[in-house]
Amino acid sequence: MLVDDSATVLLSISGILTKAGFQVVTANSAEDGQKKLAGGTRPDLLITDLNMPGMNGIEFIKVVRQKAELRFMPILFLTTESQQAKRAEAKAAGASGWIVKPATADTLLNTIKLVLR
Repeated sequence: MLVDDSATVLLSISGILTKAGFQVVTANSAEDGQKKLAGGTRPDLLITDLNMPGMNGIEFIKVVRQKAELRFMPILFLTTESQQAKRAEAKAAGASGWIVKPATADTLLNTIKLVLR
């Protein structure tokens, strides 16, 4: 599942992932992502933006991690933020990894391979 408020990011990243053989479910906000998860979507991996209107990515991760069936799902942040304090906050919330935008296809796919092992 890919969650980002940018239509351009959703299109480009889902294109990279689809081309690499992944099935991608997209959500344009944390709230939309929550609805899809509540509706039964069970992704192997969640990739979320940090800065989104409404609920941000860290708040979203905290909500996702409260669900027993999603507690151990890998979660990656894909964001323009690179500050160490934000990384620590994301990790404390339950993030498995961090990718700084703009990410190359190789960086994205290599990071995904690491967390899906």
